Amino acid sequence: MEIIKLSVGDKVELKKAHPCGAKSFKILRIGSQIRVVCEGCGRDMVIERPKLEKAIKKVIHTGD
Repeated sequence: MEIIKLSVGDKVELKKAHPCGAKSFKILRIGSQIRVVCEGCGRDMVIERPKLEKAIKKVIHTGD
């Protein structure tokens, strides 16, 4: 499995929606665990990197 290039500030769109209905999340921290915040409800969560990479539909890079 190929590692997806992610950066702090990037937005990711997931295959399945969060319970609030939003599919986009902003990345706050990168590592073996990735901290993201839901763009819909503001929920802050930490997800294991392999689990998040499987759930990503597309990455929107910020260019920073």
